[in-house]
Amino acid sequence: MGDADKGHQGHREELQRNVGKQDTKLLKGAALLGAAAILSKLLGTLQKIPLQNVAGDTAFGIYNAVYPLYILILFAATAGFPVAVSKFVAERAIDGDHQGARRIVHVSTAILMGTGFVVFVLLYFGASEIASWIGISQTERAIRSVSFALLLSPMLAVLRGYFQGYQNMVPTAVSQVIEQFIRVITMVALLLYMAALAYDEEWIAAGATFGSVTGAAAGLIVMYVYWRKAMRLERDRDKDRNWQGPNEGRRKEGVMPPKELSSWGWAKRITAYAIPVCLGAIVVPLLTLVDTFTMPRLLEAAQGSEGEAMRQFGLYNRGLPLVQLVVMIASSMSAVLVPALAEAKARRQDELIRSRAEMAIRLSWLIGLGASFGLAFAAVPINVMLYKSNEASWTMAVLAFTALFSTLNAVSASVLQGAGAIRTPVKALLVAIVLKALGNVVLMPRWGIDGAALSAVIAYAAAAGLNLVQLRRCTGARFALRPYAVSPALGVGLMGGCLAALQLLAMPAAAAWHVPERLSASAIALVGVVGGAAVYALALLRSGSISCEELRLMPELDRKLAPVLAKLWPAKASAAPRDNG
Repeated sequence: MGDADKGHQGHREELQRNVGKQDTKLLKGAALLGAAAILSKLLGTLQKIPLQNVAGDTAFGIYNAVYPLYILILFAATAGFPVAVSKFVAERAIDGDHQGARRIVHVSTAILMGTGFVVFVLLYFGASEIASWIGISQTERAIRSVSFALLLSPMLAVLRGYFQGYQNMVPTAVSQVIEQFIRVITMVALLLYMAALAYDEEWIAAGATFGSVTGAAAGLIVMYVYWRKAMRLERDRDKDRNWQGPNEGRRKEGVMPPKELSSWGWAKRITAYAIPVCLGAIVVPLLTLVDTFTMPRLLEAAQGSEGEAMRQFGLYNRGLPLVQLVVMIASSMSAVLVPALAEAKARRQDELIRSRAEMAIRLSWLIGLGASFGLAFAAVPINVMLYKSNEASWTMAVLAFTALFSTLNAVSASVLQGAGAIRTPVKALLVAIVLKALGNVVLMPRWGIDGAALSAVIAYAAAAGLNLVQLRRCTGARFALRPYAVSPALGVGLMGGCLAALQLLAMPAAAAWHVPERLSASAIALVGVVGGAAVYALALLRSGSISCEELRLMPELDRKLAPVLAKLWPAKASAAPRDNG
């Protein structure tokens, strides 16, 4: 081999090592960002429980009416910009144009700060009108309170996009966790302070929503600290480059400075890229917002009182944090699904795509099914444990089944994304929005909040069904009756029997021994959840609903769960063939 060939080979090896390092950095960053997102969602979900415990169902209802509106407006105003900023910053960074990357940040900040200020003015001064659209005047103060967050969140979104463009996910992850942590602390502190001074529910709900403002401020401070540090490092690099003369480093690599766009040109380019992403992002909060603009009016018409309508709305929302927790945990497999399916698609391994898609849907179905029936069977003790009374336990039990269909919807959407069909999930959610609105209008006059819970189940079931139909077309996946209905029925039946027996035996015993109701309900709920999950999981494993062969179609899940199966059934585990895809 000549010197030239050796030089070329060494260059290729160095290039492969650099690419490998970049891939590793990207995967670690994605994992860190995913963990931060799960932690922040967990904090955000659990914060609602102390609000209801201290302030009651009316304040809880006001908060749950206003917060989805804020999320929708925030997504509409900023959701696409972190993606757009990260894309264009990454392009400038590849060209070595770090000054151009900073310019993108400045232009994006100007756009979003202007948008945020306009939306803040509309929310703050239009709070009374928006409250009248909702149909509950008590939401006015909470709307004004949360509007201040829109002065801070835009800049936060831009800075997150900047660091993601450099594949540095640490600032975003840290700021997300700090933002949510400060938000929860603010909400709890104001909640206790206002309750101690006997503020009414309207003021307490406004204090709870103000946590979004302090959380955004804390997140922005964290991002600004990282920004200042990055700018100091950039100035040091600029000094080093100046020793070689302007653009010398890039000339050595054969890359010339990119053609500069005007600020107006960048503004148009960034906005054009961000708007479609924003439109896709607002579909999910729109589904939640349907309840804000339909349920209070329908409840007030039925109850004849604004205060009672808000109390009923609060009762309805008791079950939602539990459903969100189930969906969050089950959907965490999405981080594995998308790259695994994308890899199989790139290799044109159609059979592997089908197998992995079937396994993903099967697991999400089994997890969602067990969680839904478990929450429904244990609704009474869980309700008393978390919210101090068993009121609206039937509503919670009905709403529990949205965990099944929400999980199916989220996971099937991820599978479709990995398979390249990215429009179907958005269309499915739009159909769900229409069905939820119609369901509320038709069912609530007859069954109240139970009707709203049933319409939610129907809406999410429709969205999941549409996704599965398209998934079958895209991947050829098959969904046989036995593994989805017959086998899991045994697990659900055993779990339900155990939970029913536990409550029938433990509740009278606790009453006879004069154990406080909430304490006994907490013990029953915790034992029931752990015991019921164990019974359900063992029944699935024993019946063959989940096998080592199927787990090995998903390598990441195989590494985590297959060792457990190997200990329980060594013969089956050793005989199972490995997936080499």
